[in-house]
Amino acid sequence: MKTYVMIPTYNERENIGNLIREILSLRIPNLHIVVVDDNSPDRTAEVVKNLSAEHAEVELLLRTTGRGRGSAGIAGFKYALEHGADCVVEMDADFSHHPKYIPSFLQAIQEADMVIGSRFVGGGKDINRGIARRIITFLAGIYVRILLGLKIRDVSSGYRCFKRKVLEAIELDSMISTGPSIVSEVFYRTHLKGFSIREIPIEFADRTHGETKLNYTILIKTLLMVLKFKRLNKKGRLFKK
Repeated sequence: MKTYVMIPTYNERENIGNLIREILSLRIPNLHIVVVDDNSPDRTAEVVKNLSAEHAEVELLLRTTGRGRGSAGIAGFKYALEHGADCVVEMDADFSHHPKYIPSFLQAIQEADMVIGSRFVGGGKDINRGIARRIITFLAGIYVRILLGLKIRDVSSGYRCFKRKVLEAIELDSMISTGPSIVSEVFYRTHLKGFSIREIPIEFADRTHGETKLNYTILIKTLLMVLKFKRLNKKGRLFKK
C-alpha cells in the first residue's frame, strides 16, 4: 500500500524538520511525505528541500500563487492521487498532530474508508488549551454536527486518513473552501457519499513553536461556510456530478 502523508504549511520552519524526521523514524514501508507550502516567508520550503535531497520519500509542493489552508489541502490531495497514493494521511505541521499515531491510522483504515484522530472518544484528550478555547470547540462541534447531520464526535479534527476512493469521490475540483472550513466540507462530502468513518483516540496538544493561524474572525467565517455547505446541498449544487 502506497501511503502519502500530506502536510500543508505556512511559516512552520521551526517545526517541519523535526516533524519530517519523526515520521521517517517510524520506518513505514512505501510511505511518502508531501509538504504543501504556501511560499512561507520564513523559508519553510528551504528546510523541506534540504531534507528531500537526503530522503527521496520527502517531496515538496511549493505554491507561489494562491494561499490558504483549504486550497493547500486540496492541492495536496490531488498531488498524492496523481502520484499513486492508495491512502492519504492529512496532518498539521505544528505537532498538535503527533506522528506516533500514523501506524494506528494505517491499521484502522483497513476496516474503514476514512479514519479521524479524535479528542472526544475514549482515550482521546485535548491538552494544553485554555478553558475558553475548549468551550468554543465544544459549542462549534454541536453546531456542525446538528447542521450537517454528522455522527462523528470530533468534527474539527484535521488529523485524518483517507482511502483513495474517498478523495476521488468527493470531487476535489468542486470544493469551495479556501480556508479552515475545508475540514468540515470534507467531512460533509464524505458523509453524503455514504463512506464509512471511524474515530481513533489521539492526544491533541497546542503548538509549542510558531503562531496559530486561527482567530475569532476565521472561526466565524468557518461556521458561516458550514451553513453554506448545507444550503448548497439542499439546492443540489454541492456536487457537480
